[in-house]
Amino acid sequence: MAVEIDTSAFTEEAYELLSELEDSLLELEETPTDMELIGRVFRAMHTIKGSGAMFGFDEVAKFTHEVETVFDKARSGTLPVTKALIDLTLAARDQIRTILDASRGGPPADQDNANRIIAGLRGLTPQKESAAAPVAVQAVAPVVPEGPHVYRVRFEPRPEIFSSGTNPLLLINEMRDLGHCRVIAITNAFPSLEELDPERCYTSWEIFLTTTEGENAIRDIFIFVEDDCTLNIRLLDREEEPDEMAQPKKLGEILVERGDISAEALDKALTPLGDRLVTSGVVPADKVRAALTEQRVVQEQRQQQGKAAEVDAVVRVPSTKLDKLVNLVGEMVTVQARLNQIATQFSNQHLQLVAEEIEHLTAELRDNTMSIRMLAIGSTFNKFKRLVRDLSTELGKQIELTTSGADTELDKTVIDQLNDPLVHIIRNSIDHGIEKPDVRQATGKPLVGQIHLSAVHSGTSVLIQVRDDGKGLDPQLLRRKAVEKGVLSPDAVLSDHEAYQLIFAAGFSTAEKITNVSGRGVGMDVVRKSIEGLRGSIDTQSELGKGTSITLKLPLTLAIIEGLLVSVNQNYFVVPLAAVEECVELAPKDIANSHGRRIVNVRGEIVPFIRIRERFDMSGERPTIEQIVIANVDGKRVGFGVDSVVGQHQTVIKNLGNSFEYSDEFSGATILGDGTVALLLDLARMVRYVEIQESKETGGS
Repeated sequence: MAVEIDTSAFTEEAYELLSELEDSLLELEETPTDMELIGRVFRAMHTIKGSGAMFGFDEVAKFTHEVETVFDKARSGTLPVTKALIDLTLAARDQIRTILDASRGGPPADQDNANRIIAGLRGLTPQKESAAAPVAVQAVAPVVPEGPHVYRVRFEPRPEIFSSGTNPLLLINEMRDLGHCRVIAITNAFPSLEELDPERCYTSWEIFLTTTEGENAIRDIFIFVEDDCTLNIRLLDREEEPDEMAQPKKLGEILVERGDISAEALDKALTPLGDRLVTSGVVPADKVRAALTEQRVVQEQRQQQGKAAEVDAVVRVPSTKLDKLVNLVGEMVTVQARLNQIATQFSNQHLQLVAEEIEHLTAELRDNTMSIRMLAIGSTFNKFKRLVRDLSTELGKQIELTTSGADTELDKTVIDQLNDPLVHIIRNSIDHGIEKPDVRQATGKPLVGQIHLSAVHSGTSVLIQVRDDGKGLDPQLLRRKAVEKGVLSPDAVLSDHEAYQLIFAAGFSTAEKITNVSGRGVGMDVVRKSIEGLRGSIDTQSELGKGTSITLKLPLTLAIIEGLLVSVNQNYFVVPLAAVEECVELAPKDIANSHGRRIVNVRGEIVPFIRIRERFDMSGERPTIEQIVIANVDGKRVGFGVDSVVGQHQTVIKNLGNSFEYSDEFSGATILGDGTVALLLDLARMVRYVEIQESKETGGS
């Protein structure tokens, strides 16, 4: 019976390796003599090649072998790292990804492109080594090999490892390429012949490897099966004191140290030396006890040091399972709110105690589950280095991308949807913002333009900023273009900040001609819609001749948020608590003082407000005293009039369909403890729609 091979482990790991490979190549372009980076590129290619062959990806293995061969020469110092080599290797990386995509249903890989890359790589390699080559290598990049080390590798595959298409013998044979191997097969787990399953692996191995390579090179061989095995690598000839090296370890010490026998079992098998010494009267019993105590203390200390050096295990889980877990936690939060309501309603002390305990446990479970979904944004930042490199070369510009805050964590769902908006913003910075070298030189700027990408936490949000030192935005030009395209009326009065926001209008562009990069006026409009779809906001600041910065404000998570629950005519709404600044009362005298205008005086500051009742055409009489929830919307204070403020509410967000009349002004819904549905208000869109409506009414009067 044939075993079905699951290649998902290989493809997932290969994608990660290709991402790391791209980062290494871009770093190597900056420091082409860095032998550690060259070795990292070589190992990545070697791992992809070996594992690709093992999992049946012969096309990947054959193609990658060509790149590996070239970088082996670079690693030995016989081939310099040039821009041409980096360009071809990046193209090879893209070709490998295309082959992997094709295996998962994508378009087929272009074999002609692969042949061109291989021909280019072979063209970089000297056909014949000259006699003077070693001298030239020593002059340019001397390589001082380290002395060989001895490693003990314990490789214990899981019994089910064959089902993933892995052949452990191929991995062991690959280790032979690293140095001299002595392999011992451990077969004590073999069952009787009647119980033997030919599709299960019962053998483990101990390999003693003498090599000049480091531990990472060994781990790279097992990178695709690390979840399907137990792997322990130990350096046996680590540096020790001379007197410790002088005496070889005893057999019993080695067996205990390796974990093959416990110290207790060894004591039972051997008559303790201490007992023999005491019995013979050579050493007093208390002296022996002191020596044993010293031995035990030292051993315990070494064990503690070993535990501190261990690395936490990583378990790979499909994102679909994680999404399902988050949904279940959301349902639990809803049920817990219902339990709290019932406990309060019946005034049962025992039930209330249980409800409070469940509330604490649910909150802890929620926080831990949400933390699992949080990922560092650095992996997304690294993708843009290649974009800046390729696009700046295409446009004849010199641009350097710098980043900060790469360890800032954000919900995986937000990160997944953030890539396209950032691509549009960075492309616009490169095309419209950064000037060409001759223009920058004429204006006294450095020839190399700068784009800085940063991320920082701000309360329950994350601020992501793209800043360039280009020519900046001209508010007068923006106003003129907006009038020409019909985006703005000729008599409209806009501040500079409001003019900057015009770049996000549909169909707006300042490009004089359409190119492959920009000019069609669709990119920044897509950015605004995407960010609003993530319940975020976007702001632009610019200084003519100095540069532009675009700041995205995004929520940490999209699944569960803290909200402020309000009611209007027995209907419930949720306002994101992160945007709320304060709540004030609107008395009849305040309404009279406003002379029919929807404004409220808050400690001398005039704040406009929107009545939720009027906005959504809700029936019923307004209460005598209304509540105004004042929130920060795109940097402006805006109030929202409601009947009453219920209080803080933990909001589990559910998606809405398109059948609602005002669906654009709601970013979701949640279920309250009694089963009532509350709608989550999208404050930014609501304010924008009201402004557009008022602008039309003013223009028509």
